[in-house]
Formats: sequence, C-alpha cells, structure tokens
Amino acid sequence: MSYLLLIVEKRGHRATYAPDAARDLYDQMVAFGQGLAEQGKLLASESLRTDDHAVRITASDGKPQLRDGPFAEAKEMVGGFFMIDVASRDEAVAIASRCPAVNWATVEVRECAPCHVL
Repeated sequence: MSYLLLIVEKRGHRATYAPDAARDLYDQMVAFGQGLAEQGKLLASESLRTDDHAVRITASDGKPQLRDGPFAEAKEMVGGFFMIDVASRDEAVAIASRCPAVNWATVEVRECAPCHVL
C-alpha cells in the first residue's frame, strides 16, 4: 500500500534557522529518504519551497482564479513529502515516527487511494 508522509511546517519557521543549521536538517531528511530507498520502501520524495512561491487555483463560473502565495490564512504549509510503499498503516506510522522532521514539524500519514474511496 502507498502512503504519503506529509511534512507540515509552521509558516516562517525555516527562516529562523542559520544557513548551516538549515542545511544540517535538510541533510538529515535526505539521509532518512536514502535509508527508505535502500529498504525498497521509498517511491518518491521532495522538499518543497515555501508557499511564498506557490499559487492556488480554483474555478468560478468555469474560469480559473489564481491566488499567489503566501497565503495569509494559512498558519502551516506542506514543506515536503515522502511517498512510501509498505504493508500496513502501522508500518507507515512507525516509519513516520522515525522521520527527523517530527522534531520540528508534524508528519501527517495519509494512505493513497482513489478520491471516491472514503
């Protein structure tokens, strides 16, 4: 089963780190991903830029409406993800619990499924 581990960070939190400290945290996350890859559990992973660089698209009367970030109403942002292939939710939760990001962010575990499946 595929699960997405979403790294949910407080907006503005990245800017509080000195460059060396930020790079160290990033390196920890890369090493975590490499470990999952070596175990054959990693399907994909990416770090995402802050929502200052994002755009949200909705439709009104069939016309796309674009809103550039940052999004004032948001207190958190998705900072990255790991997509993993594991046997169970319990295994996904156990892996997420070992993710270095739990020390500075929230790691949300979501099972991948078609949108019509509740």
